[in-house]
Amino acid sequence: MASELKVNHREKAYSLLEADAGKILRLIKVQMDNLTMPQCPLYEEVLDTQMFGLSREIDFAIRLGLVDEQDGKELIDSLERELSALHEASTRK
Repeated sequence: MASELKVNHREKAYSLLEADAGKILRLIKVQMDNLTMPQCPLYEEVLDTQMFGLSREIDFAIRLGLVDEQDGKELIDSLERELSALHEASTRK
């Protein structure tokens, strides 16, 4: 029972982190489509703030033992790749 509960907490923690990463991606997409260009300081500030917040969430989950360090790193890396592709696509417009 205790190990099953721990697995559920780990799955839930990772799921919440994935959801937060998805929110950042959607926020940046909306910002790029409607508000600002990637070279705008506001865009960079929002992106930096959101990515910092997510990295702190991941660090906290790792310290609690809810997320493996490698999984957390892969989540950040994946989001950074998606954001980079989005940035490149917008600058080609």
